[in-house]
Amino acid sequence: MAGTEGQGAATVKPRSTLREWTSSIALFGGAYLLVNTFLYQGFYVPSESMLPTLTVGDQFYAAKYPYGYSRFSTPFVPLPIGAGRVLGDLPERGDIVVFRKAGEESDLVKRVVGLPGDRLQWLDGRLYINGALVAREKLRDITYRAHSGTIVTASEYQETLPGGRRHLILENTDAGMADNTPEYIVPDGHLFMAGDNRDNSGDSRFLNDVGYVPLERVLGRVSTVAFTRSGCAAEEGLTCPGGGWWDRFFRSVK
Repeated sequence: MAGTEGQGAATVKPRSTLREWTSSIALFGGAYLLVNTFLYQGFYVPSESMLPTLTVGDQFYAAKYPYGYSRFSTPFVPLPIGAGRVLGDLPERGDIVVFRKAGEESDLVKRVVGLPGDRLQWLDGRLYINGALVAREKLRDITYRAHSGTIVTASEYQETLPGGRRHLILENTDAGMADNTPEYIVPDGHLFMAGDNRDNSGDSRFLNDVGYVPLERVLGRVSTVAFTRSGCAAEEGLTCPGGGWWDRFFRSVK
């Protein structure tokens, strides 16, 4: 019995190009949202408040998972989480963290110097934590060109926090506007932040601005600079705090 050619063959309809593009964009967007919310989120440094550790233009990725998650963890709409954090540990003194500033809802990067219950105070430019003077060792005097173009002279120190964490700081003077402060007592559920460029940082010392930072506003921990967008150019007689362009490429920070 003769059959009809093509009898029973399925007809394949071409997929819509628009539908394919829509599916690809949705898949990419979902993956991007998951990574930025639960793993890493990218940021860049707009100011010199963390010199010499972080410089203007540094691009870095903050790890979200070490401290767990809060309603502020997503870069877009708040997560459906109540007050506080879930699935994470308390930041350690000396960690560099990104946090969401209250009021302006902008993201800042600073160093944790005070934990809940700590007492902190600056006297004549020196930091005291729980009544003990924090050790610092002068390494060198430097002169550099600030991002504004101004020539700045500062001293670079290695500071050792309680527990042994060491990092670099810059000091222009020990008699600045925030070099003699009242004693701060960090409330439960909060952290005290300071910039490494101590005389050029708006941080927790200014209670009417940054103040004590609620733990739920911490976004992630910084450990590596991926690259910099505007590296320091070498100039005769001047120093590049933190190094030049190539020095910032996948550089570990502490």
